[in-house]
Amino acid sequence: MTNVELRVDGLRRTCSLRLPTDQRPEMPLMLVLHGSRSPVLAPIQRFAEASSRRRSGFEAFADRHGVAVAYPDAVTGRWADGRGVTVSEEKGIDDVAFLRAVAEECAGRFGTRRDGILVAGISNGAFMAHRTALEASDLVVAFLAIAGGLPAALAGAQPTHAVSALLIHGTADPVVPIEGGYSRRRGPDGELRGRTLSLADSARHWADIDRCGDEAVVTEYPSGPGPDDLARNRRTVAGGVGGTRVEAWAVEGMGHTWPGQRVPAVLRSALGASAANIDAAEEFCRFALPLLASAADRRR
Repeated sequence: MTNVELRVDGLRRTCSLRLPTDQRPEMPLMLVLHGSRSPVLAPIQRFAEASSRRRSGFEAFADRHGVAVAYPDAVTGRWADGRGVTVSEEKGIDDVAFLRAVAEECAGRFGTRRDGILVAGISNGAFMAHRTALEASDLVVAFLAIAGGLPAALAGAQPTHAVSALLIHGTADPVVPIEGGYSRRRGPDGELRGRTLSLADSARHWADIDRCGDEAVVTEYPSGPGPDDLARNRRTVAGGVGGTRVEAWAVEGMGHTWPGQRVPAVLRSALGASAANIDAAEEFCRFALPLLASAADRRR
């Protein structure tokens, strides 16, 4: 693992990078965005980060598919994700600028492709993945958002390029409901804030941005023999600008978890069940790597 330090807007920013064994020019760069690192969620966060780096397969992903995998760090432990409720947003931190700087640094130092960025995140990291795809669409080819819909405040954004989206949400998520809704963090007068769109509305929004076709392909996957082999519904629309596509997965009975990880018993009541029969990293690879069109081809 290589440690990368940057100065962005006068702030020291950090990131760790895992390069594939077989490094090649113009290899894609994957940005894996952590969830909230708040003290209240510390046990959940430690579990989520362990899974995102190891259990969910991104380390193996690097070597199998020749992808550089980066793990950027939010300054305050929470990304400025566009909902208007995090400390980073209150401080005016520009995390999109930071992630752009990471992409530029990795391209200059390690030869990664500037317009071949993949982004993956869960929860706060998923909201940030939506924002990065909207505001750095010239760089981001595809993104994975788990347990996090599009922040409603960003729904009016007009990205310059189409971006493919793989959206995964559990029907039993107790933290971020699949139907969308408001953040648990209220305003100073108790007002609701930080609304996010549902899985279905987030998928429709991205399909409109990408100018996908009207015809959707719906595939039902039954549950398996194990208690955490969960059924899922996959809705796909394709034919967008530059070959972009959008997939929305509703995983029956899954909670606020990363598919493919095993949830420790001590966290199961807080997070809910995971899906043992889905490897999110491998599914994102299957989805994203055939879609590595150039920025010129994806221009809207």
